[in-house]
Amino acid sequence: MAQTRSDTAEALEAFYREIEDQSMDALWRRHQQGDRPSDPAAPYGPYHWNGADILRFMARAGELVQPGPDAQRRVLILSNPGVRPAKSATHTLSGNVQMVLPGEIAPSHRHTNAAIRFIMKGEGAVTIVDGEPVEMRPGDLVLTPGWCYHGHVSKAAEPVLWMDSLDGPLVVGMLRIARYQQYPDELEPATKPVGASFTEYGHGNFRPMWKKEASKISPQLLYPWTQTERALQELARTDASPFDDVAFEYTNPTTGGPVLPTIGCTIQMIRPGVHTRAHRHSACAVYHVFRGEGYSVIDGVRFDWKAGDFFSLPPWAWHEHANTSTTEEAIIFATTDAPVLDALSLLEEEEYLGAGGHQAVTSSFGD
Repeated sequence: MAQTRSDTAEALEAFYREIEDQSMDALWRRHQQGDRPSDPAAPYGPYHWNGADILRFMARAGELVQPGPDAQRRVLILSNPGVRPAKSATHTLSGNVQMVLPGEIAPSHRHTNAAIRFIMKGEGAVTIVDGEPVEMRPGDLVLTPGWCYHGHVSKAAEPVLWMDSLDGPLVVGMLRIARYQQYPDELEPATKPVGASFTEYGHGNFRPMWKKEASKISPQLLYPWTQTERALQELARTDASPFDDVAFEYTNPTTGGPVLPTIGCTIQMIRPGVHTRAHRHSACAVYHVFRGEGYSVIDGVRFDWKAGDFFSLPPWAWHEHANTSTTEEAIIFATTDAPVLDALSLLEEEEYLGAGGHQAVTSSFGD
């Protein structure tokens, strides 16, 4: 006797229950449930953090928290509510804000995950990375490669704040390769001159002849704002991207590639009145607005931003940027997981072809 459709369905359900009891599943069943979309979409939403709120909460944290053996760092975590289970800005990158007050020491430690610092405000603080003291000034990018001891000391007369972005969600959360070690003393001593790595590698196309090795981790720890700003202004006189306007990727001087294998860093200057065209890519990003004001449209939602703000970009989200000022430039720094995807041949980019390259705005963030 031939089986009816209902008989087959009942037999399949019984089969599924049986294999589930043995911690198995059927691949064809998953495909039927629609886990292979032909057109990629952002797996979670973007998010925006107001710079004024960050400063207000950080000032309060300065009254309540003292860096030391218990707290280690005075850091606010920017937690995108759409990213689960990790409390982070994106699924692969964290976006945090750290502050040291005059005379404070943040003890030296090291961990598997790599980090960058983009200095937001204040001068007079130094971070010591594997024995190299690096002075921090607004607009500077400072690298802290994984498993390098690092501690901070402030001789400033004012608070010093910076953006922290780490690959912890990827390295610790997904890959599960976490190690941590406290330095035996409070602060690792300086064993090299101030800014030694920049002295050796920070001169563009020049490097010491005895430094022959190439490393996937940039040996240059400091990328000073004075050099970055000059490069942006010079590039603005010659060329620009239709999607990012005047933009650079910070590079490893020994390879020309990204500064870290797991974290790429970019800086873009959106000139007065410029509205870029939309595109999307498989990489995610965490943005910090260093100067200026404007807005970004991400998957049809308008995000207004100004200096001090942060916003996150999920993978495959359409995005475009606009500078609303007719006289002042907007400067945006970002970290991205593009180096990871590129190494795996998974980095893709797509141009938005509709409506002259601009999305229709369906709502504004916070509505």
